Amino acid sequence: MTRIDEQLGTEPIVSFEFGPPRSVEAELAFWTAIEELAALEPAFVSVTCGAGGSTRDLTLAVVRRLAHERGLEAVPHVTATGFTRDELVALLAEAAAGGADNVLALRGDPPRGETTWRAPEGGVKSSLELTELAAAAGLCVLGAAYPEPHADSRGWADDLAHVRAKVDAGVRVLVTQLFFDNDDYRRYVDGLRAGGVDVPVLPGIIPITSIGQVERITALCGATIPPALRRELETRQDDPRAVAELGVAYATAQAAELLGEGAPGVHLYTLNRSPATRAIVSALRAAGVLPAATRAA
Repeated sequence: MTRIDEQLGTEPIVSFEFGPPRSVEAELAFWTAIEELAALEPAFVSVTCGAGGSTRDLTLAVVRRLAHERGLEAVPHVTATGFTRDELVALLAEAAAGGADNVLALRGDPPRGETTWRAPEGGVKSSLELTELAAAAGLCVLGAAYPEPHADSRGWADDLAHVRAKVDAGVRVLVTQLFFDNDDYRRYVDGLRAGGVDVPVLPGIIPITSIGQVERITALCGATIPPALRRELETRQDDPRAVAELGVAYATAQAAELLGEGAPGVHLYTLNRSPATRAIVSALRAAGVLPAATRAA
Protein backbone atom coordinates (compact mmCIF):
# COMPACT_ATOMS: atom_id res chain seq x y z
CA MET A 1 0.00 0.00 0.00
CA THR A 2 1.15 3.54 -0.76
CA ARG A 3 0.04 6.85 0.64
CA ILE A 4 -0.81 9.22 -2.20
CA ASP A 5 0.79 12.21 -0.49
CA GLU A 6 4.07 10.29 -0.61
CA GLN A 7 3.75 9.69 -4.38
CA LEU A 8 3.46 13.34 -5.32
CA GLY A 9 6.29 15.76 -5.90
CA THR A 10 8.78 14.05 -8.21
CA GLU A 11 6.97 13.24 -11.46
CA PRO A 12 3.33 14.03 -12.34
CA ILE A 13 0.88 11.20 -11.80
CA VAL A 14 -2.30 10.05 -13.52
CA SER A 15 -5.27 8.69 -11.60
CA PHE A 16 -8.77 7.54 -12.50
CA GLU A 17 -12.23 7.74 -10.95
CA PHE A 18 -14.85 4.99 -11.24
CA GLY A 19 -18.35 4.42 -9.90
CA PRO A 20 -19.36 1.04 -8.45
CA PRO A 21 -21.39 -0.91 -11.05
CA ARG A 22 -25.05 -1.53 -10.12
CA SER A 23 -26.14 -4.18 -12.63
CA VAL A 24 -24.75 -7.34 -14.18
CA GLU A 25 -24.23 -5.62 -17.52
CA ALA A 26 -22.56 -2.62 -15.87
CA GLU A 27 -20.31 -4.92 -13.86
CA LEU A 28 -19.08 -6.71 -16.97
CA ALA A 29 -18.30 -3.38 -18.65
CA PHE A 30 -16.68 -2.06 -15.45
CA TRP A 31 -14.19 -4.92 -15.07
CA THR A 32 -13.37 -4.79 -18.77
CA ALA A 33 -12.54 -1.10 -18.40
CA ILE A 34 -10.49 -1.86 -15.28
CA GLU A 35 -8.42 -4.45 -17.13
CA GLU A 36 -7.66 -2.02 -19.94
CA LEU A 37 -6.98 0.98 -17.71
CA ALA A 38 -4.93 -0.90 -15.10
CA ALA A 39 -2.37 -1.48 -17.88
CA LEU A 40 -1.81 2.29 -17.89
CA GLU A 41 -0.42 2.00 -14.33
CA PRO A 42 -2.38 4.78 -12.60
CA ALA A 43 -0.97 6.02 -9.30
CA PHE A 44 -4.40 5.34 -7.82
CA VAL A 45 -8.03 4.80 -8.71
CA SER A 46 -10.90 6.23 -6.69
CA VAL A 47 -14.32 4.63 -6.28
CA THR A 48 -17.35 6.82 -5.68
CA CYS A 49 -20.08 6.29 -3.13
CA GLY A 50 -23.77 6.70 -4.03
CA ALA A 51 -26.08 9.37 -2.65
CA GLY A 52 -26.56 9.08 1.08
CA GLY A 53 -23.91 6.39 1.30
CA SER A 54 -26.21 4.08 -0.67
CA THR A 55 -23.38 2.05 -2.22
CA ARG A 56 -21.20 1.80 0.88
CA ASP A 57 -20.82 -2.00 0.85
CA LEU A 58 -20.47 -2.14 -2.93
CA THR A 59 -17.84 0.61 -2.90
CA LEU A 60 -15.75 -1.20 -0.29
CA ALA A 61 -16.13 -4.54 -2.09
CA VAL A 62 -14.87 -2.96 -5.32
CA VAL A 63 -11.96 -1.34 -3.45
CA ARG A 64 -10.97 -4.71 -1.95
CA ARG A 65 -11.05 -6.43 -5.34
CA LEU A 66 -9.07 -3.66 -7.01
CA ALA A 67 -6.42 -3.85 -4.29
CA HIS A 68 -6.15 -7.61 -3.90
CA GLU A 69 -6.89 -8.90 -7.41
CA ARG A 70 -5.52 -6.07 -9.58
CA GLY A 71 -2.80 -4.65 -7.32
CA LEU A 72 -4.18 -1.13 -7.70
CA GLU A 73 -4.06 1.58 -5.05
CA ALA A 74 -7.82 1.95 -4.60
CA VAL A 75 -9.29 4.94 -2.78
CA PRO A 76 -12.88 4.74 -1.50
CA HIS A 77 -15.04 7.85 -1.34
CA VAL A 78 -16.56 8.14 2.13
CA THR A 79 -19.38 10.60 2.82
CA ALA A 80 -20.74 12.00 6.05
CA THR A 81 -24.27 11.58 4.71
CA GLY A 82 -26.25 8.60 5.94
CA PHE A 83 -23.94 7.41 8.75
CA THR A 84 -23.60 7.85 12.49
CA ARG A 85 -20.17 8.71 13.90
CA ASP A 86 -19.74 5.14 15.17
CA GLU A 87 -20.65 3.76 11.75
CA LEU A 88 -18.07 6.02 10.11
CA VAL A 89 -15.37 4.88 12.55
CA ALA A 90 -16.25 1.26 11.70
CA LEU A 91 -16.35 2.02 7.97
CA LEU A 92 -12.91 3.64 8.01
CA ALA A 93 -11.46 0.73 9.98
CA GLU A 94 -13.03 -1.68 7.48
CA ALA A 95 -11.60 0.27 4.56
CA ALA A 96 -8.11 0.15 6.07
CA ALA A 97 -8.42 -3.56 6.84
CA GLY A 98 -9.58 -4.18 3.26
CA GLY A 99 -6.42 -2.75 1.73
CA ALA A 100 -7.08 1.00 1.55
CA ASP A 101 -4.29 3.32 2.66
CA ASN A 102 -6.07 6.44 1.42
CA VAL A 103 -9.61 7.79 1.52
CA LEU A 104 -11.46 10.67 -0.14
CA ALA A 105 -13.51 12.33 2.61
CA LEU A 106 -16.64 14.18 1.48
CA ARG A 107 -19.59 15.79 3.17
CA GLY A 108 -21.82 14.27 0.53
CA ASP A 109 -24.99 15.46 -1.13
CA PRO A 110 -28.35 15.72 0.61
CA PRO A 111 -30.33 12.46 0.67
CA ARG A 112 -32.55 11.83 -2.34
CA GLY A 113 -35.60 14.09 -2.38
CA GLU A 114 -33.99 16.76 -0.16
CA THR A 115 -32.31 19.99 -1.22
CA THR A 116 -30.62 21.02 2.04
CA TRP A 117 -27.83 19.05 3.68
CA ARG A 118 -28.33 18.26 7.34
CA ALA A 119 -26.08 16.27 9.62
CA PRO A 120 -27.57 12.79 10.13
CA GLU A 121 -28.78 11.82 13.60
CA GLY A 122 -25.73 10.81 15.59
CA GLY A 123 -23.46 11.66 12.66
CA VAL A 124 -20.70 14.15 11.98
CA LYS A 125 -21.57 17.72 11.11
CA SER A 126 -19.16 18.32 8.23
CA SER A 127 -16.36 16.98 6.06
CA LEU A 128 -14.00 18.47 8.66
CA GLU A 129 -15.11 16.01 11.33
CA LEU A 130 -15.00 13.15 8.83
CA THR A 131 -11.46 14.17 7.87
CA GLU A 132 -10.42 14.08 11.53
CA LEU A 133 -11.83 10.56 11.90
CA ALA A 134 -10.06 9.35 8.74
CA ALA A 135 -6.74 10.87 9.79
CA ALA A 136 -7.11 9.31 13.25
CA ALA A 137 -7.58 5.93 11.51
CA GLY A 138 -4.11 6.36 9.99
CA LEU A 139 -5.34 6.99 6.44
CA CYS A 140 -4.00 9.55 3.99
CA VAL A 141 -6.99 11.86 3.52
CA LEU A 142 -7.89 13.39 0.17
CA GLY A 143 -10.39 16.25 0.04
CA ALA A 144 -12.59 17.82 -2.62
CA ALA A 145 -11.70 21.17 -4.19
CA TYR A 146 -13.85 23.49 -6.29
CA PRO A 147 -12.21 25.68 -8.97
CA GLU A 148 -15.70 27.09 -9.57
CA PRO A 149 -17.65 28.05 -6.45
CA HIS A 150 -19.50 25.23 -4.70
CA ALA A 151 -23.29 25.53 -4.63
CA ASP A 152 -23.10 26.35 -0.90
CA SER A 153 -20.28 28.90 -1.29
CA ARG A 154 -20.61 32.13 0.68
CA GLY A 155 -17.65 33.79 -1.02
CA TRP A 156 -13.93 33.20 -1.48
CA ALA A 157 -12.91 34.17 2.05
CA ASP A 158 -15.27 31.55 3.47
CA ASP A 159 -14.17 28.95 0.89
CA LEU A 160 -10.50 29.54 1.72
CA ALA A 161 -11.14 29.28 5.45
CA HIS A 162 -12.96 25.99 4.88
CA VAL A 163 -10.12 24.51 2.83
CA ARG A 164 -7.55 25.67 5.40
CA ALA A 165 -9.62 24.03 8.14
CA LYS A 166 -9.79 20.77 6.16
CA VAL A 167 -6.02 20.79 5.74
CA ASP A 168 -5.58 21.48 9.46
CA ALA A 169 -7.93 18.54 10.13
CA GLY A 170 -5.78 16.17 8.07
CA VAL A 171 -6.38 16.58 4.32
CA ARG A 172 -3.08 15.96 2.53
CA VAL A 173 -4.14 16.14 -1.13
CA LEU A 174 -6.95 18.05 -2.85
CA VAL A 175 -8.75 16.69 -5.93
CA THR A 176 -10.84 19.13 -7.92
CA GLN A 177 -14.34 18.89 -9.23
CA LEU A 178 -14.35 18.67 -13.02
CA PHE A 179 -13.88 21.94 -14.89
CA PHE A 180 -13.38 23.04 -18.50
CA ASP A 181 -11.56 26.37 -18.17
CA ASN A 182 -7.96 26.08 -16.98
CA ASP A 183 -8.05 29.67 -15.76
CA ASP A 184 -10.49 28.53 -13.06
CA TYR A 185 -7.89 26.04 -11.79
CA ARG A 186 -5.08 28.60 -11.96
CA ARG A 187 -7.06 31.22 -10.02
CA TYR A 188 -8.08 28.64 -7.45
CA VAL A 189 -4.56 27.34 -6.81
CA ASP A 190 -3.12 30.87 -6.76
CA GLY A 191 -5.76 31.83 -4.19
CA LEU A 192 -4.95 28.83 -2.02
CA ARG A 193 -1.22 29.53 -2.14
CA ALA A 194 -1.75 33.22 -1.30
CA GLY A 195 -3.89 32.06 1.62
CA GLY A 196 -1.22 29.76 2.99
CA VAL A 197 -2.59 26.42 1.74
CA ASP A 198 0.25 24.45 0.13
CA VAL A 199 -1.04 20.88 -0.31
CA PRO A 200 -1.01 19.42 -3.85
CA VAL A 201 -4.12 20.10 -5.96
CA LEU A 202 -4.88 17.44 -8.57
CA PRO A 203 -6.99 18.83 -11.43
CA GLY A 204 -10.04 16.73 -12.27
CA ILE A 205 -10.63 16.39 -16.01
CA ILE A 206 -13.52 14.67 -17.81
CA PRO A 207 -13.57 13.77 -21.52
CA ILE A 208 -16.91 14.75 -23.04
CA THR A 209 -18.39 11.69 -24.75
CA SER A 210 -21.80 13.12 -25.68
CA ILE A 211 -23.67 16.41 -25.42
CA GLY A 212 -26.37 14.81 -23.27
CA GLN A 213 -23.74 13.45 -20.89
CA VAL A 214 -21.99 16.78 -20.35
CA GLU A 215 -25.29 18.64 -19.92
CA ARG A 216 -26.42 16.20 -17.21
CA ILE A 217 -23.11 16.27 -15.37
CA THR A 218 -22.67 20.03 -15.41
CA ALA A 219 -26.26 20.48 -14.23
CA LEU A 220 -25.50 18.22 -11.25
CA CYS A 221 -22.14 19.70 -10.25
CA GLY A 222 -22.47 23.30 -11.38
CA ALA A 223 -19.49 23.30 -13.76
CA THR A 224 -19.53 25.81 -16.61
CA ILE A 225 -19.05 24.93 -20.29
CA PRO A 226 -17.06 27.80 -21.87
CA PRO A 227 -18.89 29.47 -24.80
CA ALA A 228 -16.25 28.48 -27.37
CA LEU A 229 -16.41 24.82 -26.33
CA ARG A 230 -20.20 24.89 -26.38
CA ARG A 231 -20.19 26.29 -29.91
CA GLU A 232 -17.87 23.55 -31.12
CA LEU A 233 -20.05 20.90 -29.47
CA GLU A 234 -23.21 22.31 -31.02
CA THR A 235 -21.71 22.29 -34.53
CA ARG A 236 -21.16 18.53 -34.05
CA GLN A 237 -24.44 17.71 -32.33
CA ASP A 238 -25.65 15.51 -35.18
CA ASP A 239 -22.40 13.53 -35.25
CA PRO A 240 -21.86 11.65 -31.94
CA ARG A 241 -18.45 10.36 -33.03
CA ALA A 242 -17.25 13.88 -33.78
CA VAL A 243 -18.47 15.03 -30.34
CA ALA A 244 -16.50 12.24 -28.65
CA GLU A 245 -13.39 13.02 -30.69
CA LEU A 246 -13.62 16.68 -29.67
CA GLY A 247 -14.07 15.59 -26.05
CA VAL A 248 -10.83 13.60 -26.10
CA ALA A 249 -8.92 16.37 -27.88
CA TYR A 250 -10.17 19.06 -25.49
CA ALA A 251 -9.44 17.04 -22.33
CA THR A 252 -5.98 16.15 -23.66
CA ALA A 253 -5.21 19.82 -24.36
CA GLN A 254 -6.50 20.84 -20.92
CA ALA A 255 -4.37 18.24 -19.14
CA ALA A 256 -1.25 18.86 -21.24
CA GLU A 257 -1.40 22.59 -20.55
CA LEU A 258 -1.78 22.14 -16.79
CA LEU A 259 0.89 19.46 -16.55
CA GLY A 260 3.23 21.66 -18.57
CA GLU A 261 2.66 24.41 -16.01
CA GLY A 262 3.57 22.15 -13.11
CA ALA A 263 0.31 20.54 -11.96
CA PRO A 264 1.15 17.50 -9.78
CA GLY A 265 -0.82 15.16 -12.02
CA VAL A 266 -4.24 14.72 -13.56
CA HIS A 267 -7.30 12.90 -12.20
CA LEU A 268 -9.49 11.58 -15.03
CA TYR A 269 -13.21 10.94 -14.59
CA THR A 270 -13.68 7.74 -16.62
CA LEU A 271 -17.45 7.15 -16.29
CA ASN A 272 -16.44 3.45 -16.17
CA ARG A 273 -15.32 3.44 -19.79
CA SER A 274 -11.80 3.08 -21.14
CA PRO A 275 -11.41 4.32 -24.76
CA ALA A 276 -11.35 8.08 -24.11
CA THR A 277 -9.17 7.72 -21.01
CA ARG A 278 -6.71 5.46 -22.83
CA ALA A 279 -6.46 7.92 -25.71
CA ILE A 280 -5.82 10.88 -23.39
CA VAL A 281 -3.15 9.12 -21.33
CA SER A 282 -1.42 7.80 -24.45
CA ALA A 283 -1.34 11.28 -25.98
CA LEU A 284 0.00 12.86 -22.78
CA ARG A 285 2.75 10.26 -22.56
CA ALA A 286 3.61 10.64 -26.23
CA ALA A 287 3.91 14.41 -25.67
CA GLY A 288 6.24 13.81 -22.74
CA VAL A 289 4.12 15.60 -20.11
CA LEU A 290 3.38 12.33 -18.29
CA PRO A 291 6.08 9.74 -17.58
CA ALA A 292 5.88 6.56 -19.63
CA ALA A 293 4.44 3.40 -18.13
CA THR A 294 7.01 0.86 -16.94
CA ARG A 295 5.53 -1.78 -19.22
CA ALA A 296 3.75 -1.64 -22.55
CA ALA A 297 0.00 -1.02 -22.23
